[in-house]
Parts: sequence; C-alpha cells; structure tokens
Amino acid sequence: MAEQKFPQQDGPPSEMETIKTNSNYLRGSLVESFADRISGGIPEADTKILKFHGSYQQDDRDLRLERKQQKLEPAYQFMIRVRAAGGVATPDQWLVMDDLAHRYGNGTLKLTTRQAFQLHGVLKWNMKQSIQEINGALMDTIAACGDVNRNVMCNPNPYQSEVHSEVYQWSQKLSDHLTPQTEAYHEIWLDEEKVLDSRGDDEEVEPIYGALYLPRKFKIGVAVPPSNDVDVFSQDIGFIAILEDGQLQGFNVAIGGGMGMTHGDTDTYPQLGRVIGYCPADQMVDVGEKLLTIQRDYGNRSERKNARFKYTIDRLGLDWVLEELNNRLGWSLEEARPYSFDHNGDRYGWVQGDGKWHLTLFIQNGRIKDSDDYLMMTGLREIAKVHTGDMRLTPNQNLVIANVTDDKKQEIDELVATYELTDGKHNSALRRNSMACVAFPTCGLAMAESERYLPSLVDKLEVVLDEAGLNEKEIIIRMSGCPNGCSRPALGEIGFIGKGPGKYNMYLGAGFTGDRLNKLYRENINEEEILDTLKPMLFQYAKEREDNEHFGDYVIRAGYIEAVHSGLDFHD
Repeated sequence: MAEQKFPQQDGPPSEMETIKTNSNYLRGSLVESFADRISGGIPEADTKILKFHGSYQQDDRDLRLERKQQKLEPAYQFMIRVRAAGGVATPDQWLVMDDLAHRYGNGTLKLTTRQAFQLHGVLKWNMKQSIQEINGALMDTIAACGDVNRNVMCNPNPYQSEVHSEVYQWSQKLSDHLTPQTEAYHEIWLDEEKVLDSRGDDEEVEPIYGALYLPRKFKIGVAVPPSNDVDVFSQDIGFIAILEDGQLQGFNVAIGGGMGMTHGDTDTYPQLGRVIGYCPADQMVDVGEKLLTIQRDYGNRSERKNARFKYTIDRLGLDWVLEELNNRLGWSLEEARPYSFDHNGDRYGWVQGDGKWHLTLFIQNGRIKDSDDYLMMTGLREIAKVHTGDMRLTPNQNLVIANVTDDKKQEIDELVATYELTDGKHNSALRRNSMACVAFPTCGLAMAESERYLPSLVDKLEVVLDEAGLNEKEIIIRMSGCPNGCSRPALGEIGFIGKGPGKYNMYLGAGFTGDRLNKLYRENINEEEILDTLKPMLFQYAKEREDNEHFGDYVIRAGYIEAVHSGLDFHD
C-alpha cells in the first residue's frame, strides 16, 4: 500500500489513523470477525472499520447490568444505516426496509435527521443477509458512517417540487461522486471477487480519499430558499440553491458548519457555515470534491475531537481556505448571490406542486412503529403497496408521500383515515418542531434519554403553552442525549444536551431559520428545573413579544442570553 503524505500535525497520528492504515482499504478482519460464532460482537478495531460500511455495533444498555450480573457478554446488536441521497426512496424500497425491520431488526424503522434509514437490533448472524437485501433493492450502506462524506441532504419539501427534481439530481451526482471506490464493501457483503486493475495486480487507489480517507466524518446539505430545512449552516459544506424566475442557476457555497462538541472542552464547539461565494450548477460537484480534499490534506489527524472541517477552517483562516479552493479548482468562485430563508421546518398535510399531490406526515422523532393504539407502520406499509410516486424522508425526521397522482390520492387518503395517520396539524406547534436523537437504549455515546423522553417533556410544556396562549406559536425545540449533536440541538431555540441520567444542559436563543447558534443558559438541570425555568419565560414572551417575533429572538432582546453568530463565541 502506497504511503500517503499529509502536512505535519501537532502530534502523532491518532489510533483511528493507525486502524485505517492497517485496514487494507476498509477490509480489516471483518470477514473473519463476522464468521466467528462464539461471540455476538466483533473486536474493537473492526467496529471502527465497520462504520465505513454503514453500521455501528451497539448493545442494549437497558440490559447491561442484568447481563453483567449473569456473567454474560453485552446484548450485542448492530445498527445499519441506509443511504438515501436527498431522502428519496421508492415505495418498493420502503417495503424492503419494512420487511427487514420485522425479520432482522427490532420491528421499527428510524428516519434519521440526515434523511437516511436506520435498522436497529440486527444480530451479527443476520448482518450479511440484511445488507445483501438492501443492495438488492438498489440501496446501499457504504459511507453511511465513518470518516467519509455521509448521506447528502437535500430539500424535500413538496411545495417546491418544481425545482426539487433538478436540485435532487445534483445532490445525487455529488453523493455518487464522493462514494468511496474501495471494493471491500462488495467483497465482504455481496460476495464479489476482488477486481484486478489494468496492470493485473490488486493495488487499490481511492482517487479522492486516498488510503487514509478523511480525518473525521464529513457532511453536505443542499437547501432551496426560502426553506432551510436541511439546516444548511450545520453542514461541512452547504449548497444554497439560487433560483431566478423559478429556474435553478447555481449555488452559494457555505463551509465549516458542524454541531458536535465535548462537554467541558472549550476547544470544541458547534459552528455555523460561512458563505464564501457562488458557483454555477454544473460546477457544484467539482467544488464539493475540492473542498473535501482540502479537509483530507489539512484536517487534524492527531486529535479527533478537533478533526472536523470547522476546526481546519478556524485554524487556517477562511481566506486561506478560499484561496486554496480557487487554486485547486483552477478558477474562482463568484461573489455570493442574494437569498433569504424564512423557516426550517416541514409543511404538513396535502399540497399540490408540479402537477402532483404531496402529503407530509408527522413522525415523532422519526420512529416508525406500531403500538396498540396507533398502527403507523402498518398504515405506511399499506400506502407503499399502492403508491406509484416516491417516499421522501425529511431532515426533520418526517415523511412525504410524494408525487401522488390524482387517481391515487383518494385511495391514499382513505388509508390515512383508516390508520389515523397524522399530518401533525392537530399537534401543538412545539411538537411539530421538536426533534430528538436515538440515545438510549442503543447509542453507546448517550449520557441521557432523548427520543424516549422528549415527547413527555413536550406534553408538560404544552400545558404551559396552552395557559400562555402560545399553543400555535412555532418554537424549535431539540434534544440530544450527548454533545455529538445528531439532532442539531445547537440550532434549537430551546436546546437540550444530555449531561447525565435525567440531567441536561439547556441552551436558548438559536435563530428560527437556522442562522444563529444558541447559548448555554442553565447547566445540569432536571425536568422540574427545566419547567420552573421555562414557564415564567414563556409567559413573559406571550405578553411582551413583538409582531412575528420568534422565541429565539425574544430571549436575546429580553436579555436572557447573548446572540451567538460564531462557534468561537459559544463558550464566552
């Protein structure tokens, strides 16, 4: 394997860099580890390589203590993440995911905040068959996790369907272009033979990533104003579509966003992407590649906590990165063009666009499941059986039944009524704008509950909002079980990040359109303290707010918190 050179870092390569170096282009010893029937888990080094193939080893943390007392190994299981660029899937692909969730998973599907599918609870011996069936449905899991570009997000909102198709196609092209070229995925999971190159040997080359891939994960999102539903400023690269007379012209380019941080480490922080210029639509893929290679070459490979692109930019300077980008492109970005965002949530219910109908359904925290009183998963399965359009996973973990024809609309309407599927309109505005990551029991990083807890906290806050007359006032609330920030909590007007069991740091003041970070207001508080803190504040907001003033703007104007427009000021 050819040695890859990078500019000198502040210290020696991290353990993960060594693992990647020894992985033989992401093969590791995955074949041997998954053939081992003695344990339900795999060795630590292989779990890190497995992420590049789209899966995390997890265990049921609800059972940890019990199994330890019984002298049993943890209840190992695997999460499989399935890429769907722009969140678009066919009804047949939906049915495959539904079937796999019941045969090999825990009977549920998770729609992620990056518009991907997640299967939870897959046992080691069912992994290969699951991935093969996913690929048989023309989907894949490669690069859904790991130190590579993740699922490319794209605005899915149906009222913009006139331009969605074109913008989605560019997102798909970028996703395909940045997919790792290693044959390891196909060899390990799909039983394909190793392909020899034109010289007749087996030396592999990753034309974009190189042998060591990226220093950390990399995220790209494409927004279509006036909707910032992809939280474009939270992305390593954000492309903002520029439309003229309803036609796509090109994209403004924002760089250096990211949500993750580490509690107590002020050298880590969430950050907002910064707009550096404009490119024509047909140059988007080239710009994305060249920015990714800058991070590949200059990102921190010694300290993973400081390895994201945002830290590279803040270390080297925005002007330096722009100059380096223009040099690699061989041409220069144009001056950024005007745009404006007015929201970042979904628009629920039926809308008509581009001659078709589109139905956005509310999926609380993205969890698709059946319960005794709500057969959501069954209802969506029945819709997928008759639907002839597509299924769009939204960045807010909801679902759009998209491109419904006139003759199918009544049939789908009847299924919606039969299974009492909700478009969210009967929910409070707070609940419609809520988002939580998975956290317990499967996420190994979780410090506190999130998906299982946020709905009950919203129940209690709804009582306060009703009393204050704010039940229909849009307020963005987000919760993450740890500071990795998968639910993008730093962009919540009210944000919670888990600190310990039942304890959260509470942040206030993010911008409603995703263009301002929030700031720490209370640390390590429980539910009683959360409610005691928010209740008087919400009542005061109800009385004192100005016309069309959002809660995040109000708490800054009222002096509760200072505005934060850069992650460098997040801890001040």
